[in-house]
Amino acid sequence: MLHLQSLTLRPFLESDGGDFPFTVPVIRSLAEIQFKAPVTFFVGENGSGKSTVMETLACAVESITVGSESVKTDKTLAPIRRLARYFKLAWTKRTRKGFFMRAEDFFGYAHSMRATREELEEEMNNVERDYQGRSKLARDLARSAYSGQLAAMKNRYGEKDLDSYSHGEAFLNLFQARFVPGGLYLLDEPEAALSPSRQLSFLSALKQMVGQEAQFIIATHSPIILAYPGAQILQFHEGAIREVKYNGLEHVNLTRDFLANPEAFLRHL
Repeated sequence: MLHLQSLTLRPFLESDGGDFPFTVPVIRSLAEIQFKAPVTFFVGENGSGKSTVMETLACAVESITVGSESVKTDKTLAPIRRLARYFKLAWTKRTRKGFFMRAEDFFGYAHSMRATREELEEEMNNVERDYQGRSKLARDLARSAYSGQLAAMKNRYGEKDLDSYSHGEAFLNLFQARFVPGGLYLLDEPEAALSPSRQLSFLSALKQMVGQEAQFIIATHSPIILAYPGAQILQFHEGAIREVKYNGLEHVNLTRDFLANPEAFLRHL
C-alpha cells in the first residue's frame, strides 16, 4: 500500500534560504521525490542529507515519534520544522498511523519505559502501606489505576523492561509492539540496533507488515536491509538523489569485495 505518493519542494522565501538546513546541497537541488514501492530506502554517505530529508518528512507528516519528544516540540528539530513548511505531500490516502524513529531515540525510550514501570510499582507499594487496616475493596480501588497501567505495559512489551533485553531484541520487540496496520513508518538507521541475524528478522517483520498495508521509508547503510525484495532505493550522492539498483550501490559492492578478500583492504594498516 502506497499511502504517500510523493513530496515536492516549494520555492524558498529569501529569509529562509541562507542557513541550515536550506543550505544542505541535496535540499538545494531537490524538486520532487516519487515513492514507487511500499518500502523505499534512502542510502548515501554520512553527511549526504539522508537524515535531513527524513526528519523534514517526519515533521511535514506530523508523525508521532518513538521517544519523549514530539516532532512539533523537539528543540533539535526547530530548523527542520522551518524547512518542512516547504514540503508539499501527495497522498493516495492520508494516514495518521505509524511513527518516526531515529536510532538514538530507542535508548531514551527504553530507559523512560523502565522508569515509568518502577514509578508505578512504587506507587502500588505505597498503597499497600497507606491502606493497611482498610478493606480489601478500598485497597483494590486505590491500586487499580497503577495496576491497569502496568498490565498494559506488560501486555505490549512483555514482562521484562526493554533495556533488560539485548539491544537487538529490544528494538524488534518495540518495533513490533508499536506497529499498527495501515501506517507510514519512517526509520533512520535501524541497523544500529541489529546484528546481521537480527537484520534478517527485521526484513521478515517488514514483509509481514507490508502485507498489512504499511509503507516504510528507511534511511540505512546496511547491505542486508537494502536487499529487501522489490524495494525502491534512492541514493543521495554529490548533492542529488537518484534511483539505483541494489547491485549498483557502492555500499553493496564495497562490502562484497571486502568479505571476499579482507586482506587486500587491511594490509596497509
